[in-house]
Amino acid sequence: MPTRPNQNNPERVAQWEHSRKRVGTNIRRARTEKGMTQETLALRSGVTRNVLIDVEFGRRGLLYERLFDIAEALQVPVCDLIAPHEPSPNRNRRTRPG
Repeated sequence: MPTRPNQNNPERVAQWEHSRKRVGTNIRRARTEKGMTQETLALRSGVTRNVLIDVEFGRRGLLYERLFDIAEALQVPVCDLIAPHEPSPNRNRRTRPG
């Protein structure tokens, strides 16, 4: 039984699902950019590999403290993991001939 009325709100549920997927995608992106495996990140952060897999796929949320542990293991600010990803200016840039 939900403890808060907004837990039954489909829009709110969808927002949380979107947030979980965004955070998971950001963690996976940061991890792969560092050339780190899930196992390595799990060992460095203290989060089990199974939890990490579920987080990266957006199937599970994280405790506040674990988010900081993961950010520290990745050597990135927490805001990089929770913010919408903005590609760097040089990424996805098409150049015109001539």
